[in-house]
Amino acid sequence: MAEDHEITTHRLILPADANHYGTLYAGSLLKYGLEAAYAAATRGVGSKANLMLRRVLSVECRRAVPVGTLVEIEGAILQVRQCHIVVGVVGMPLADGDVPWMDGLFGFVQVDKKGLPTELPETIQTASNKPFWKPLLNRLAETKTRGATAEWISARTE
Repeated sequence: MAEDHEITTHRLILPADANHYGTLYAGSLLKYGLEAAYAAATRGVGSKANLMLRRVLSVECRRAVPVGTLVEIEGAILQVRQCHIVVGVVGMPLADGDVPWMDGLFGFVQVDKKGLPTELPETIQTASNKPFWKPLLNRLAETKTRGATAEWISARTE
């Protein structure tokens, strides 16, 4: 059972989600991962959430998922900064003992009415102490991606 700051969702892989091989199309995989990440982010931030996807830090697909498969996607906030949060998602097959079919890291920012980053509204709980999230936390620690918003703003004023 997911804790209050985590989400679990289920998806039935339908023919509309498939590629020409009859397995989950990568675009559908990204869509489902993003939906789960956004749900976890919104739930974790609370009722004052006004989140925008900032970046997809990482997505790994480990196996083909055939049409007709029921999958579970778990999501949780793994890192919180001033206005930025990183959410981890893990797509699990429903068979016990199997490895995830996908996982990913998605970064979101809290934005104001103009769409610019602003501070998050409250203290946000992370799932960083659970062993389940350790592989994604390790990958996040190795990620050196930083935003270039300030560079874009200054480039427009030069």
